[in-house]
Amino acid sequence: MRKIDIFDTTLRDGEQSAGINLNTAEKVEIAKQLERLGVTIIEAGFPASSPGDLDAVQRIAGTVKNSIVTGLARCVQSDIDAAWEALKGAEQPHVHVFLATSPIHMEYKLKKTPDQVVEQAVAAVKYARKFFPLVEWSAEDGFRSDREFLVRIIEQVVEAGATTINVPDTVGYASPYEYGELFRFLRENVRGADKVKFSAHCHDDLGMAVANSIAAMENGADQIECTINGIGERAGNAALEEIAVALHIRNDIYPVQTGINLKEIKRTSQLVSRLTGSLIQPNKAVVGKNAFAHESGIHQDGVLKHKETYEIISPALIGEGEVPLVLGKHSGRAAFRDRAIKMGYELSDEKLNKAFQEFKKLADRKKEITEDDLITLLTEQQVSIEDIQLYELKSVQVSYGTDNIPTATASVVTPDGDLRTIAATGAGSVEAIFNTLEQLVQSKVNVLDFQVKSVSKGRDALADAVVNVRINGATTTGRDSSQDVLEATANAFIDAINRNIIHENIRQKQVTEV
Repeated sequence: MRKIDIFDTTLRDGEQSAGINLNTAEKVEIAKQLERLGVTIIEAGFPASSPGDLDAVQRIAGTVKNSIVTGLARCVQSDIDAAWEALKGAEQPHVHVFLATSPIHMEYKLKKTPDQVVEQAVAAVKYARKFFPLVEWSAEDGFRSDREFLVRIIEQVVEAGATTINVPDTVGYASPYEYGELFRFLRENVRGADKVKFSAHCHDDLGMAVANSIAAMENGADQIECTINGIGERAGNAALEEIAVALHIRNDIYPVQTGINLKEIKRTSQLVSRLTGSLIQPNKAVVGKNAFAHESGIHQDGVLKHKETYEIISPALIGEGEVPLVLGKHSGRAAFRDRAIKMGYELSDEKLNKAFQEFKKLADRKKEITEDDLITLLTEQQVSIEDIQLYELKSVQVSYGTDNIPTATASVVTPDGDLRTIAATGAGSVEAIFNTLEQLVQSKVNVLDFQVKSVSKGRDALADAVVNVRINGATTTGRDSSQDVLEATANAFIDAINRNIIHENIRQKQVTEV
């Protein structure tokens, strides 16, 4: 059966979504889950963009063994050098180089002639092949490029050593028929097309990214580039979970294999949503909370009589279904560790102990602990940065009444170890908390977005708070979970402040080194 490679770019194109800012530990955790999901290639980042991105790609390349790890690079030697520095320790070193080929991009962005673009692309691929056995070359804005020029430049980069050719719909302009027909044209007209793999990369500006990707596959593409939950620039990318499930459910017309472990889809989706702070719309195909909900009485009656009357995808297929945790407040550390290992978590003794302590606290307060609760507790420890604690919230108290001005009082341990108690008012309880904690940084904190959602069901469910802020021109996102919504909100704000300070310290260190 024909194999379609799944190229996941959640950690590169996905992270370019507005408001998403992952640290290295979070990227590594997502990469490990993508490996469990079974993706062929993980695009871990853009090493030349920053030392932090290079470090993250390097860490992922040294951690992931069963998926190919790649990094993005422009068609310039310094970018390729940075990619090699990050990826030389990978099991199969792979680099993804790109250069714009559409008339509008060449004239206004690159300010280069077509001949100069061909020369630069060929030189970059030749240079990359000195280090990398696997080189993917992308024609940025490929769909809007002149076809004859595409044939010309692709033939030359293939001759230079490219092993994969990506023809993206960078701005999400294509229709399925047009995009599929482009791949058929290139397959039939490019000399050496049989020696390389063609790849599709679609954006969802017109809502056709998944359909376009499948159309490309039908017309000769052997690789599809996508992201978890469809996150990405502007309207996002093609959603991996939708492509994988569509190809499985409609295997009658798409006789292909992807290697995706479908039962890991739900967990991967939830992990990415949680760590990026990007909520999944309820009616999102495959992974939305309403994807398997039936409101109509006629639908409910049909499903009760036979599920396939209205349900073409079973929840179990993607690992859906709340599993009560067979652990309680009397469970011991050994049982907790065993469960964490079986769920794929690799925690240090210190982090495991912290997670266990939080589990025991939660078990004392909740009647039933769910798998989602445990995933939240373990993930928080897995991605936490050891030995770096800047501010720590000790307590928060909010005074609120419909006839009173909301007031928040917080006690916080500073990086110097001092305990400070501060208070402020606001138009509501949340604003009062934000105004209180803003005093810590002694500069204006602009709250760009704030969201709270329940992790599991019931009135005693954990609340997951996400706050996106801008401090001194830098944007960052903080998160926290707690049964108390206001406590989670306060800790999420503190987390954002801490991340901003860590980022600033790293930046200052880089400036000093230079």
